[in-house]
Order: sequence, then C-alpha cells, then structure tokens
Amino acid sequence: MGLKRNVGLMEALRYQGKGPMLTYILHRIGGLSIVIFVGLHILAGYLANHAWGANLGIFINSIYENWLFQVFIFFFALFHAINGLRIVILDLWPKLIEYQREAIWLEWFVFLPIYGIALFVIVRSGLGG
Repeated sequence: MGLKRNVGLMEALRYQGKGPMLTYILHRIGGLSIVIFVGLHILAGYLANHAWGANLGIFINSIYENWLFQVFIFFFALFHAINGLRIVILDLWPKLIEYQREAIWLEWFVFLPIYGIALFVIVRSGLGG
C-alpha cells in the first residue's frame, strides 16, 4: 500500500530540499532537453529530405546549431550524464547513500570544470573566434 500524501501546492513550493532536490529537478529537465534535442534532430533530418519541408528542416537545423541553444543543451545533457553516474554508483553500493550530499558536491566538482571548458569553446566559436 502506497503512502497517502496530501501536500498542497504552496507547501510543495516552500520545500527546501537544497542539493538533492536541485539535482532531482535538473536531472528531469536534462532528460527532457535530451528528448527535445533528439526529436528536433530527427525532425530536421526528415524534413530536409523532402521538398515540401526543406525550408522548415533548414530552420530547425539553424535552431539547434545556434550557440545559445548549444550552451543550454550541453549544460543539461552533461549534468544528466554525470548525475546519472552518481545515481548508478549509489544504487550499486547502497552503503554510500549515507554520503549522498558529499556525492552531490563531488558531482558538481566534476561537472563545473568540464562544462566551463565546453562553454569557453562553444561561446568562442559562436562569437566567431
């Protein structure tokens, strides 16, 4: 039997889950952004091969080739991957769940330098450098 929770919207918005809640939300947004990116990529490839949709396919290509789109999609895709690795490690070794907050800090220490380098490259190439 599942737990019955009657939590209203205002109580839910006041929840201060801090690190674990932030990673939960970013992981979900990351998964959704990957689905959107792959969907756009497939749709653009399909439309580019048909005469009636070639212009729309080129327009969609220009969206996901834009450096601003790449900055956001790379943030969420990289975070989703690194957070997924953290979740797998904690699932394989349940005794480590006690150190979940430390694992989240380690995740950010791995994520930030990698994303910083990628951000530098994306912005530099996007601005014509």
